[in-house]
Amino acid sequence: MPELILDISMSLDGFVAGPGADLDNPLGHGGPALHEWVIPTRAWREPHGLEGGEEGPDSELVEALIGQAAATIMGRRMFSGGSGPWEDDPNADGWWGNDPPFDHPVFVLTNHAREPEVKSGTTFNFVTDGIASALAQARAAAGDKDIRLAGGADVAQQYVKAGLLDAMQLHLVPLLLGDGVRLFAGHTGPVGGLELTRVIESPTGVVHLGYRAAR
Repeated sequence: MPELILDISMSLDGFVAGPGADLDNPLGHGGPALHEWVIPTRAWREPHGLEGGEEGPDSELVEALIGQAAATIMGRRMFSGGSGPWEDDPNADGWWGNDPPFDHPVFVLTNHAREPEVKSGTTFNFVTDGIASALAQARAAAGDKDIRLAGGADVAQQYVKAGLLDAMQLHLVPLLLGDGVRLFAGHTGPVGGLELTRVIESPTGVVHLGYRAAR
């Protein structure tokens, strides 16, 4: 059965973004370093329209994760950085430019209604009626393929607490941010068991950890 998979980079001390995030620095101070491992890979560069790139375990994993998903769910701030009405958002067109790297439907969780936005091979759909609705729409769009949960942390926490997340791919980066946005902040008790499905060690020092919810 198709799965909802959280795919996200995290520091050793549990942060997915650094402190002081804003429109000019959406990942906060030190946050961009969380993604330095993926940018040189061939599998990341190709869908972003860039030539070349490194082969190896990092690129192979990225290629596999991209290939298994046919829809993506993300939060409003991951789309544009804003939170209020769209007409008040200086970045309402989003971070992703006119040729986003998804090439499949993306479902953006927001409190403010908006018509779908088509950019090249990607359609951004804006979902105002909650995480379960976004998941149902993503499943319908993905068919027999998986759904990627891209983040951010608040959206990931909502799906974890609701018991709707099937699997996680955590890219553990050898970095201590000290402050910022924690991926698993705010949990007051156990959510459920996790089964370790894979451990991939990278020459970059990143460890890729795969988990599946034990149900």
